Amino acid sequence: MKKDNLNFLVCCANGAGSSLMMKMTLQKVLTKVGIKPGRIHHCALSEGKSAASQFDIVFCAQNFTNMFKEAEKKGTKVIGLRNIMSAAEIEQKMKEIGLI
Repeated sequence: MKKDNLNFLVCCANGAGSSLMMKMTLQKVLTKVGIKPGRIHHCALSEGKSAASQFDIVFCAQNFTNMFKEAEKKGTKVIGLRNIMSAAEIEQKMKEIGLI
């Protein structure tokens, strides 16, 4: 999997506080591991579900991953997190998919 210029989507229920915090945590992890993203967008699940196939990787709470099955069929990697604020978990999940 290519590592730079990937487009990331982070989603939470309402697209306000949690997704913004998750976006900032993801940015820190990407900087730490030396990946330069194309873009990182945060939004509500309702927007994310329809936009997900335009992104390479989607991060969301673990219980929402089933909402992105159509995007997965089109090649988008969907990563569910138990703790959406955990930099360690984000980094571990990125290792699991071979991104780092």
